This record gives sequence, structure tokens and C-alpha cells, in this order.
Amino acid sequence: MNEIQALTPSEAFELLLAGNRRFVAGTPEHPNQDAVRRAEIAPGQQPFAVLFGCSDSRLAAEIIFDRGLGDLFVVRTAGHVAGAEVLGSIEFGVSVLDAPLVVVLGHDSCGAVAAACSALENGKTPGGFVRDVVERVTPSVLAARAAGRDQADEILAEHIEHTVDLLLERSRVLAERVAAGQAAVVGLSYRLADGSAQLIASRGLDVAAPTAS
Repeated sequence: MNEIQALTPSEAFELLLAGNRRFVAGTPEHPNQDAVRRAEIAPGQQPFAVLFGCSDSRLAAEIIFDRGLGDLFVVRTAGHVAGAEVLGSIEFGVSVLDAPLVVVLGHDSCGAVAAACSALENGKTPGGFVRDVVERVTPSVLAARAAGRDQADEILAEHIEHTVDLLLERSRVLAERVAAGQAAVVGLSYRLADGSAQLIASRGLDVAAPTAS
């Protein structure tokens, strides 16, 4: 579809936000969700954004950003924690599929963040592999509290920004794309009640995130 061919990072970001505005307003267009689109992209994909978000069932990317088939390359884990598989998937979306935008999507009332806060307060961590998720979120909670930011939304913002920086620190492929102006990485915080996505962090995009109070 011509709408998403060779977009700049800024254009891709605006396209994503436009879809979220439609979702919030209750006027979704449901683009690229018909049989024509299905046939069109069967030979190959060219998503305009890689979306790395939390696995929460209330965070379905194509719905909250009003997009369709072939638009978003989606990677999701609980608490958007990033391991090797996540980094490899994101690098594939950027270097092989040429997506100009990477989005880290967190949200309020995140169970992983709440579990990390609880573990620090009572000294008890979950069992099994859930423990690994909690341990990966804990540094964000500690960093927020060390900076005197102990409100839930402040801790969430810290975790989103930490994830954005972690991707760039660990992925040379992504960092080089951003440095060359070929890609950008942004962090968004989704509000479950009203459906809006707020900018928290931006790397390689000429747009400023709100300053924390």
C-alpha cells in the first residue's frame, strides 16, 4: 500500500499516533483488514513499525493503533522484558524488513512492574520463570526510587525509558540505524481506561517527550 512505502521515522510515528487517535475517539477505520490486503501482502511484508510491547491481553497492537495486516511487526513479552530472542526479532524487523520505527509499549497497571515493586517491599519473588521476568523489571524500579520517583506512573515511565535505552545499548544494528537517521526508537505508555498512548522517550526522532514533574 502506498501509504506505508518508504516512510521516514517521523512519518511512521505520526501514522501510528493517527491510528491511536482514531481508536480513542471511537472512530476506527480498520485499514488493511480485508481480503484484498491479505492477498496483497502474501508474497512479502513491509511493516512500517516494530512494536515491542507488554503481553497484557488489553494491549492488542493492531486494535489500539487501528492498523491491519502487514502494518506492524509485533514482539511481546510480559513487562516488555528483552532477552536475546526479543533483540533478534527487533533486529530482523529493522535490518531485514526495513521498518523505520521501533516502539516500546508499556501500560499502566502492569502486572510485571507491580510484581517487581512487591518483591522489593516484601522480599518475596514468584516462582518458576515468572521470577526471571520480575528480576528483569527490578532495576527499573530501583532506578526510579533512587531518583525519588516512587509513584506508579513514574516507575512505569522509568521502565519504558530503561527498555528503550537497553535496546540501543545491546543492539549495534539498531543503534547504527538510529545514528544514521534510518530508524528511531520511541517509548509509549498506554492508558487502559481511555486507550491513549503517551510519549515517554524518544531516540532518533525530532519530538520531545513530556518532562516529568
